[in-house]
Amino acid sequence: FIAGDTAVVTAVFGPVEVKPQRILIDKACVEALYRPKSGLPCVHDRMHESLLRNTCETSLLATLHPRTSISIIIQEMQDSGGLLACAVNSACLALMSSGIAMKFLVAAVSCMISQEDKLLIDPTNKQLKDSKASLTFVFDSVKKNTVASHTTGSFTQIQYQESLMKCRNASDNIFSLYRDMVKKYASRI
Repeated sequence: FIAGDTAVVTAVFGPVEVKPQRILIDKACVEALYRPKSGLPCVHDRMHESLLRNTCETSLLATLHPRTSISIIIQEMQDSGGLLACAVNSACLALMSSGIAMKFLVAAVSCMISQEDKLLIDPTNKQLKDSKASLTFVFDSVKKNTVASHTTGSFTQIQYQESLMKCRNASDNIFSLYRDMVKKYASRI
């Protein structure tokens, strides 16, 4: 998945047999593994894994596959801003193409609040360096409810609500991208 100059590659494995210590008798064990461009994963990368796992687990019908494991592996290729949103969107596309049943699709949008209190959707790393706050929101495809959010920096409650609304509106573009990709894929079959 490529968003601007940010790119990630995602693979989904499962449902497959699970290790005995991770077995869940009522649903599939969902795990997300995030790999940085170079080096070993750090604490910040573990936070990405946690958000990705929780988001994907919420969107999947994991109860259809008890006593199994579904692994989602995300490899960062290039980070030019909005990496977390790109990773979530890539994971959703990978889950869609895997054929695993989902309750809803998810779309992530990132934004930033500048030092001048201006809101910018999908900022670059250069723009993020001069930001007061950065926010990433994940929405479902059914009612556009917030599934997850990640924020850094300081902002007011009004700025948070404004960011949430603008990102919710921007998520329509991602959901239409999903529809277009499914149409292209279906026309090839």
